[in-house]
Amino acid sequence: MAGSVPPALQLQDLTALEERHPDLVVEVAHPNIIHESGVQILRHANLLVGSPSALADQTTEQRLMEASNHWGHTVFVARGALWGSEDIRRLDEAGGLQSLRVTMATHPDGFRLEGSLAAAHSSGPRTVLYEGPVRGLCPLAPRNSNTMAAAALAAPSLGFDGVIGVLVADLSLTDMHVVDVELNGPPGPTGHCFTVHTHRENPAQPGAVTGSATVTAFWHSLLGAVRLLQGSPGLCILQN
Repeated sequence: MAGSVPPALQLQDLTALEERHPDLVVEVAHPNIIHESGVQILRHANLLVGSPSALADQTTEQRLMEASNHWGHTVFVARGALWGSEDIRRLDEAGGLQSLRVTMATHPDGFRLEGSLAAAHSSGPRTVLYEGPVRGLCPLAPRNSNTMAAAALAAPSLGFDGVIGVLVADLSLTDMHVVDVELNGPPGPTGHCFTVHTHRENPAQPGAVTGSATVTAFWHSLLGAVRLLQGSPGLCILQN
């Protein structure tokens, strides 16, 4: 922050958060912030989670919900690069969401992988690094699975264990992140299922974790949180 944020506006220690009397704390750093300090933040302010992969940890999610109810502060979740989150939520609430699959592909340099995926290598021009429940992917790719985590939160009937996440290393995608969302709903009278497939290409600097359009999405999520701050505490997936 040196040179860009006045020293008086910098907070070097989160334990001193109460002294600043914030209305809303926006996390856009790393899911560890939510794991380690989310409950403490909710004691003093509303919280906008920009790294929803943190909520794949059931203990973290439960502690945040308990703190939200106890202190009367709301947990907001930014949708980030997820397209169609409102439609996913509506179909889920109507009981019609049968399956949901989110595929995120980019150049290998754009990944920040941990655990068993840290040593993963591309075996060709396009390599599937992971395919399975989103809950299993989040701790292995905490900075590359937030779109999938947002989808799991938008579809609670499937959740982190039912939504499928696919992480793909594609050598041709040097300047973009590609997100495909595929969902199936109930069959119609002819037996064919309701199906939606969205394809999103987000320009990105080579090696960047976040695409350029995601910044705008976060800003609108922030504005949406401000509009909803008078509502009741709980968990809100921001659609804006």
